Amino acid sequence: MASSQPQLETREEVMFFDTDCGAVVHNLAYLRMIETCRTRLAAMMGMDLRAMSETRVYPVVTRTEIDYKRPAKLGDWITIRGRLDELARARFWCAFEMIRESDGATLVTARQCLSLVAMPEGKPLRLPPDWAEKWG
Repeated sequence: MASSQPQLETREEVMFFDTDCGAVVHNLAYLRMIETCRTRLAAMMGMDLRAMSETRVYPVVTRTEIDYKRPAKLGDWITIRGRLDELARARFWCAFEMIRESDGATLVTARQCLSLVAMPEGKPLRLPPDWAEKWG
C-alpha cells in the first residue's frame, strides 16, 4: 500500500449506553465506534455522506474480523485509528486499532472488507480506477 494511504484517528468516551451491567464495554459498542471512524475515513476517500446520498453508491461491509484484547470501561477515552489497508478490483479492506488513552493499551484490533454497491439495485461495482493510482 502506498504511503499516502488514507488514515485518521477518532476519539470516543465510553458512555453508559456502551456498557453492560458490569460497566464493561459491550462488543457492539466497539463496532459503533469503528463505524464512526470508518465513515470519516470514507469521507477522506471521496465518499462523504452527502456524496453517497447523491450518487447512491455506498461502501457496504461484507466481512468484519475483530480481536478483543482488553476491556474498556465506563469513562475511558479511546482513540480509534483507521486506515485503508488493501485494495482489490471490487473490494477494499480497512484496518482499525482501538487504544485506551490513559495507559496506551490496545483494546481491539479489527479489519473490515467493503464493497461499493449501487442502490437501490444492490449492484456491486468495481472500485474507481483512480483509487489504485492514489493508494495502490
